[in-house]
Amino acid sequence: MKLFQKTMLVLSAFVFLLTAACNTKAKEEKPPVIPVENFFKNPENFGWQLSPDGAYISYLSPHMGHTNVFVRKITDTTGVPVTHDSTRNIYDYRWKGSRILFLQDVGGDENFQLFSVGMDGKDTKALTPFPKVRTGILDDLRYVPGKEKEVIVQLNKRDPRFMDPYSINIETGEMKVLYQNDKNFDGWYTDHTGLIRIASKTDGVNTTYYHRATETTPFDSLLTTTYKDNFGIQLFTFDNKNLYATSNIGRDKTAVIEYDLAARKEVKELYTNTDYDVDGLSWSAKRKVLESVNFTSWKGEHHFLDKEAEAEYTKMKEKFSGYEVGLYGNNDAEDKFVVWTGNDKLAAKYYFYDKKSGETKFLADAFPWLKEGDMAARKAITYQSRDGLTIHGYLTLPKGMDPENLPVVINPHGGPWARDNWGYNGEIQFLANRGYAVLQMNFRGSTGYGKEFWLKGAKQWGKTMQDDITDGVQWLIKEGIADPKRVAIYGASYGGYATLAGVTFTPDLYACAVDYVGVSNMFTFMKTIPPYWEPYKAMFQELVGDPVKDSLLLAEVSPALHAERIKVPLFIAQGANDPRVNKAESDQMVEALKKRGVEVEYMVKDDEGHGFANEKNQIDFYKAMEGFFAKHLAAPAAAEKK
Repeated sequence: MKLFQKTMLVLSAFVFLLTAACNTKAKEEKPPVIPVENFFKNPENFGWQLSPDGAYISYLSPHMGHTNVFVRKITDTTGVPVTHDSTRNIYDYRWKGSRILFLQDVGGDENFQLFSVGMDGKDTKALTPFPKVRTGILDDLRYVPGKEKEVIVQLNKRDPRFMDPYSINIETGEMKVLYQNDKNFDGWYTDHTGLIRIASKTDGVNTTYYHRATETTPFDSLLTTTYKDNFGIQLFTFDNKNLYATSNIGRDKTAVIEYDLAARKEVKELYTNTDYDVDGLSWSAKRKVLESVNFTSWKGEHHFLDKEAEAEYTKMKEKFSGYEVGLYGNNDAEDKFVVWTGNDKLAAKYYFYDKKSGETKFLADAFPWLKEGDMAARKAITYQSRDGLTIHGYLTLPKGMDPENLPVVINPHGGPWARDNWGYNGEIQFLANRGYAVLQMNFRGSTGYGKEFWLKGAKQWGKTMQDDITDGVQWLIKEGIADPKRVAIYGASYGGYATLAGVTFTPDLYACAVDYVGVSNMFTFMKTIPPYWEPYKAMFQELVGDPVKDSLLLAEVSPALHAERIKVPLFIAQGANDPRVNKAESDQMVEALKKRGVEVEYMVKDDEGHGFANEKNQIDFYKAMEGFFAKHLAAPAAAEKK
């Protein structure tokens, strides 16, 4: 595990290398122009998992025009499809005994239903066939003796606002309520026996956790936190007495702690990082030990708590030098694993690892048609905001081009309570291949950098959060990397809002913009949030703004209400079934621009929700984006097509 000092040295080295690169002529050859389809068609293989007994291996692969689940014996080289969905990609699946569970929604509406199918592809069962009801797997009970045919799910069947726990038999579909939720609890946590021991309830601003010792005892209040505090339950201790949790209560950076249920207090800090929040824990179900604490600096890091896990990770890092690695998808005996390898230029290669023999065997390249040597490097950078904050981000320079006076695409992330990470990104590589430099930044309000940095984004949509993005553009211009007349902005969800805010409130900064499922009007957005977000509405009002109390603020930062300021061409894309950012957000912006005669292209996909999932729709979108940027940024292609 790298210590913080070593991490900073690495980061400094990257910044140094970037600076050097910006002051020298590029010497690399330009890559060929790679077809749009190669970046955005479904991966050939991904999502590899082992069956609980380790005799079979499963993966996701195209079938019937969409991503489906395949299964094969460990000793075989080809698999057979066990799902046959011809309308929507399957992404979320897992093993349960000799059957496979998977979740699927309709047209991107996020009302997921749970299905069960035999590993031979026979006997498919719809376990939660309830229209407009959202299903989530609470506990698959994989490691609980006597529960081999049961899973625990949560459904908002009783009330669209609240998730209630049910037990389901995956073979018969028999369902029973596990708790009569007359108190409208909205969160549930099980111990290692599969018993629901913790429930939570929020008014959006405050969250109270409740505990019970047995199934027959009532829930008692355990802990109350505000929205400013993170208390993320990871798992019960292996004796089921206490909790392991991530927490920033009483501290700035989120740490991993042990919480005593009897004493109702934190009793031990397992790990904290002075500069970054922890992301979570990894543990061994078989050995009943915590293995590592995971966090993100400029890339993913691990602080190991277990020597055996550290030794296995070190072994794989040495074997796959130059790549990040991850061990996952193991069998119950934990002697067989799937190993993922990748970096900023390689999405994923997968290997089968037999711990007993030490043998690794290649399984698949997720995108065999993409050459690692044709991809561009994503480098960690920092710059200063106008009020003195250090903003972390990533800069991708087109390979084979001098890093000066380039056309640039600014790409703020969604969330906004999230962050960009290092690694392979198909969008970024596509844009770099077309000759654009791409800047991504973790503006204030992003997560991962502590409570104070996150809270600096409260009620700052369109204001200091947007200033951080603008300051990134100015930094690129000052460094000589960006051509100030050829800067575009593109983002999705909150990134779409930031895109619209950028061309509205800094209309001279950008040459054009692409808004993908972005918020345009803060009032209509707050009125149309999904019902299952209703318990968090008060938190939204604290972090974004109250439509009544903060009406002047929300009016000030709503791009749709100031569309007269926009003067550059826009391309807007929207899913008709989007439950998070309603189609009306895009409709009203397009209408306002058309009335003023501002150039606007509008793409609506009737079978999509919050972002396009279907391969054809993705390719349509990025081809349209390619043409739009080529027209308005006049970027040279990376090279001639071969």
